[in-house]
Amino acid sequence: MKRKVDKLMLISTIVCLLPIILSLILYDKLPDELPIHWDIHGNPDGYGSKAFAAIGLPFMMAGLNLITHFALNSDPKRANSSKVLQLIGKLTIPFMSVTLLPITLFAGLGYSISIEKVVPAFVGILFIVIGNYLPKSKQNYTVGIRIPWTLNNESNWNKTHRLAGYLWITGGLLMFINSFLKLYWMPVFFIIMIVIVVIPAIYSYMLYKNGM
Repeated sequence: MKRKVDKLMLISTIVCLLPIILSLILYDKLPDELPIHWDIHGNPDGYGSKAFAAIGLPFMMAGLNLITHFALNSDPKRANSSKVLQLIGKLTIPFMSVTLLPITLFAGLGYSISIEKVVPAFVGILFIVIGNYLPKSKQNYTVGIRIPWTLNNESNWNKTHRLAGYLWITGGLLMFINSFLKLYWMPVFFIIMIVIVVIPAIYSYMLYKNGM
């Protein structure tokens, strides 16, 4: 099993670095500065140097990927967490690297890309998948609603994650639908995040106060 995990870590890290190939192909055509951040309207409002955006960002993603794998693989209770959620955690950063980094390059070249639709749609789908598997994850230290009350009591953990599962799926659907509407996706995202994080935490505390 350990060999498979190490192999996945190696492959996913290589995937994180794949955008560098595209960067090298387009490098001479790229402007000196590339957009690396967009506002709520989908307009670039933050820029980085060509070298940083084209070469540095893939290495940053690769580093984050290694940290993620190390954290998930080092969890003493990793056998309890959902295998699917672990896999999502290990593949999200590589997926972001091979999708969002090329968007940065092509946006720098002047292509019109609806980042305000791409990002919320991706996040919405991710929330839906995570919400589906949250109730199936048992107590662990890296995946799920990891707060004192859920980690202290198995029943508290199970009930909190059952509620969280419904909230994450609902939030994901709203996020996905909003990607096709003319609403500001960033405020909607923060509102959804507050709901799917705060409500399970409050519910968990209430269970704790009731002896669970």
